[in-house]
Amino acid sequence: MKIKKGFELRDICGEKVIIASGIENIDFNKMISLNESAAYLWQQVSDKTFDADLLAQLLEAAYDVDHATATTDAQANHKCCFLAIGIASLRIIYRHI
Repeated sequence: MKIKKGFELRDICGEKVIIASGIENIDFNKMISLNESAAYLWQQVSDKTFDADLLAQLLEAAYDVDHATATTDAQANHKCCFLAIGIASLRIIYRHI
């Protein structure tokens, strides 16, 4: 998946929030608050194609967390945060076998 164009991470009064900008996001009128680890993930993948596995690797590298916990948390961020609220688009990548 990839973060959609026009979404930005901002620091507002000490809170990390995602806001929409640009004409392509004119109907998105929400401000999304992120915790520290979600903001870290956003910063790491904001200009990349990513999946839950990459998010888990990033969590493992940055925090003192085991692989199972990182994978569970990454899958939750992947599905609930990025996809469900519409700030990322799913891109299916086919690999030749």
